[in-house]
Amino acid sequence: LFSLVGIATLLALFGAVCLYVFSSRGPVVPDRALLVVRPGGELLEIVPDDVVGQVLGSEGSTVRGFVESLQKAKRDPRVTGVLLLPSTLELPYWAKVQELRDAILDFRESGKPVVAFLEYGGDREYYLASAADRVLLLPTSPLDLAGIASYEIFFRGALDKVGAYPDFLQIGAYKTAVNQFTQREFTPQHKEMSESINRDLYDQVVAGIAEARGKSADEVRALFDEGPFAPAAALRAGLIDELAYFDEIEERAPDLNLATETASASRIEESEYRRVTPRSLGARPQSRIAVLYVSG
Repeated sequence: LFSLVGIATLLALFGAVCLYVFSSRGPVVPDRALLVVRPGGELLEIVPDDVVGQVLGSEGSTVRGFVESLQKAKRDPRVTGVLLLPSTLELPYWAKVQELRDAILDFRESGKPVVAFLEYGGDREYYLASAADRVLLLPTSPLDLAGIASYEIFFRGALDKVGAYPDFLQIGAYKTAVNQFTQREFTPQHKEMSESINRDLYDQVVAGIAEARGKSADEVRALFDEGPFAPAAALRAGLIDELAYFDEIEERAPDLNLATETASASRIEESEYRRVTPRSLGARPQSRIAVLYVSG
């Protein structure tokens, strides 16, 4: 029995060492690499507690992970461009989208092209894609631009019907977290705050799209009022550059500056490229900033 336990322990240790060596080697990056970035879902802030995934370097993508990959790719001579493939962004927090969008704009300062392909274009997906040099949309997909809105559900009426009293301490009129239980509708202060936040965010989105697409802010606001758009209408409005299916990107690579007539770029997924270390690119930071995420 002891020998079996010992052998099992040795095998486990050997497997752990092999996994560590495999994950620490880093990926093989081709000399002409097209970095494929696939943001979608919730855009997590912290890596999930997945030990095996962390050892293998395949843990879930985070906002910071995407940003760091783009920062490395910006100075990596092997990376010739980025193919941005946003999928449905299931999150209420625009700041995460803005952080990733800023990283794409920063990458473009290297002179390397960024091409975005949208299978579906909602407000968040399009806002992110608009940071690219060129935006492609699936010919069968609408561009679903509808503007910024927030929704509140108030439970006070339901609580009154069942005889429950919401006993909460409220510090001030603009501290509105408990309003969904204590109110039947927006208070003036709650409405003022929500409208102010929505208006400010809307102005930021409009300004970003206007700058990216070479339009005025008033033109973009008018387009939001007209949305959503059928694919052909989005193309006529100048919100996108082309209609294409995903398998056509390879054919149009030279026209999109993703390849030359004589040499095409090999794709590398961001989930794999993130294992490239900054040190391997010659980065030697003299000082460091620690970023601590407090989540929950």
